Amino acid sequence: MSSSLRLEEVTPDNVLDACRLKVRPEQEEFVAPVARSLAEAYVQPEIAWPRLIFDGELLVGFVMAFFMVRFDPDNPDDTPRSGLWRLNIAAGQQGRGYGRFAVESVCEEVRRRGQTRVTTTWGLGEHGPEQFYLGLGFRLTGEKSGEQVVGVLDLTGV
Repeated sequence: MSSSLRLEEVTPDNVLDACRLKVRPEQEEFVAPVARSLAEAYVQPEIAWPRLIFDGELLVGFVMAFFMVRFDPDNPDDTPRSGLWRLNIAAGQQGRGYGRFAVESVCEEVRRRGQTRVTTTWGLGEHGPEQFYLGLGFRLTGEKSGEQVVGVLDLTGV
């Protein structure tokens, strides 16, 4: 993994490049396009944290975190969660540690905001991201969010 990895905010200068970022075709059913993520971030700025992943000057991915969201607002026992909302690594850039960097960056931001757990969801299937997330230490909670499974990563021992 390169030492020149960094996250940058989405700006008028890079938003079109961000929207052109594509995952591999067989992964498209598992993650929304960046343009949809940016639209969701625009209408929910109080919870969304969208960032572009650069290696030097090369745009290699997109990550978006969420903060203090209740998955089931009708359930009084459902506490607010923070975590990974979206992760898109460019098709030709996968397998180089960029996804790990993105998840670690989200973990750092979640810690900075005083939380001790990172939550994410993923769809199940042959080309889905389950092994990636489990390999990073996420564990299944047994919950579902829509059609996706819910995983958590405890940051207290990391």
